Amino acid sequence: MIQSCQNETSINFKRYYVNGKGLYEKNCQNCHGSDGKGLGTLYPPLTDSSYLNLNRNKLACIIRNGQTGTVRVNNIAYDGIMPGNQTLADIDIAQVIVYITNSFGNKQDFYDSEFAKNDLVNCK
Repeated sequence: MIQSCQNETSINFKRYYVNGKGLYEKNCQNCHGSDGKGLGTLYPPLTDSSYLNLNRNKLACIIRNGQTGTVRVNNIAYDGIMPGNQTLADIDIAQVIVYITNSFGNKQDFYDSEFAKNDLVNCK
């Protein structure tokens, strides 16, 4: 009998990451870049893990509802408007978060659709 060496969380992490990459390429890459470095001073980079760590419970709301106002990443102010994406399901948002928080030099833990659902309840 052959048994898997991976647990369910590991398998889901990989699934979310791959799906999140496709969603990122379709919905986010145009502004944040294929390398996550952003676009000048218009759109902030996703390469700053400290910003992503500090705002992890807000990322789902930012993706769903967008963001206005000044965002500071690496001591640089970004005043662009990020449009929200109301069409993404909770699981899609979770997959994008897994991708961006584990790409571009970031190494964070798994974030599943239940986390996204709970974080989205607290959107302001």
